[in-house]
Amino acid sequence: MPNIPNNPIMLMSYLNTQLRDNYASLEELCKSMCLEQAEITAKLEAVGFVYKPERNQFV
Repeated sequence: MPNIPNNPIMLMSYLNTQLRDNYASLEELCKSMCLEQAEITAKLEAVGFVYKPERNQFV
């Protein structure tokens, strides 16, 4: 399992890179890394980032 950043900005950047380069969706990425999608989404939404499925990115 990769070392997932705890800092929300670094986490958003890491996830967006993974989504852009390796995964078709946030659900696919979370499943492959044994992460809870709701936990990741809530953590990033708490600091103002929202997952946009049509872009497959957090913005």
